[in-house]
Amino acid sequence: MGKTLDIALDRVLVGDCVALMRGLPPASAHAVFADPPYNLQLKGELHRPDNSRVDGVDDAWDRFADFKSYDAFTRAWLSECRRVLRKDGSLWVIGSYHNIFRIGAILQDLGFWILNDVIWRKANPMPNFRGRRFTNAHETLIWAATGPDARYRFNYEAMKALNEDVQMRSDWFLPLCTGAERLKAADGSKAHPTQKPEALLYRVIMASTMPGDVVLDPFFGTGTTGAAAKKLGRHFIGLERDATYAAIAEARIAAVAPLADPALALGPQKREEPRIPFGAVVEAGLLRPGARLRDSHRRHEAEVLADGRLRAGSLLGSIHKVGAELQGAPSCNGWTFWHAEVGGRLAPIDIFRQRLRAAQARDATAAAAPH
Repeated sequence: MGKTLDIALDRVLVGDCVALMRGLPPASAHAVFADPPYNLQLKGELHRPDNSRVDGVDDAWDRFADFKSYDAFTRAWLSECRRVLRKDGSLWVIGSYHNIFRIGAILQDLGFWILNDVIWRKANPMPNFRGRRFTNAHETLIWAATGPDARYRFNYEAMKALNEDVQMRSDWFLPLCTGAERLKAADGSKAHPTQKPEALLYRVIMASTMPGDVVLDPFFGTGTTGAAAKKLGRHFIGLERDATYAAIAEARIAAVAPLADPALALGPQKREEPRIPFGAVVEAGLLRPGARLRDSHRRHEAEVLADGRLRAGSLLGSIHKVGAELQGAPSCNGWTFWHAEVGGRLAPIDIFRQRLRAAQARDATAAAAPH
């Protein structure tokens, strides 16, 4: 074990990622995003048909003697990620066909539980110049929890909202990092050959963390993870062995404006809202005993009882049970199925639940205010 470090939030630590992680306390990160070396196994320079050189990945950090050495390196850094990650945290790893399958097997061997593989489909991929293979137009992200029973975070409503209120799929169509976003060295060349677009990290961080959470990136590069985290009101720990990359990352993140209002970092997530039983709606007088509820098409009707149950003919039970039985369905969300007359038109009874939640929030705010 290395010397224990204080958790250096929102900073870039320079050095070997495995050694640095050994100095971090257990369970100190809510999420990990890793963009490890691809191990491209390049045998020489790649040229376009006009014989111009392709500015690809040929740096020393991407070269390994063989698969065995790459696998040993992968097992070492993934093991430390697992130790540093909270039990309810999650791991994201991105790679190409050169390395992602080896990484996937090793992380499963270490006990991680794969939740999704996400395909980042590039809007503007580099063509295959030799015409001997398909254009390599995507990279793969593995999203994994710490185990099959881990209570990992997934901000489903946020992802759905980002996708125009349609459930987000596991194929993400995003452009490569180009134009003003692509960081350049003093000579005009790419500052880093594998800089990822901020839109990609924005989505990853938004999907699986809460405001104030800590995101660890063991291959920090030029700081895309840190820039996205700062914009979204999250903290980061960046590990980077190349001092030049680390300096670029620090300057880049320093120029990012932090989120002005923490309340903007994430909207309410339905699954985390306070549970309100239907009986509370009746107790509060928002619906009275004897009120008639109908579905949106007025095909079914039920009567509200004083104890919060519904009666429809011989059927008696909760808003969910009666709704399901009337439809012959295995289940039913009674809050959206049943409607009541409100202002001369049918409205889902969920509006009454939201009123009670808003009242609870106001009461909590008033109780917390200094007197």
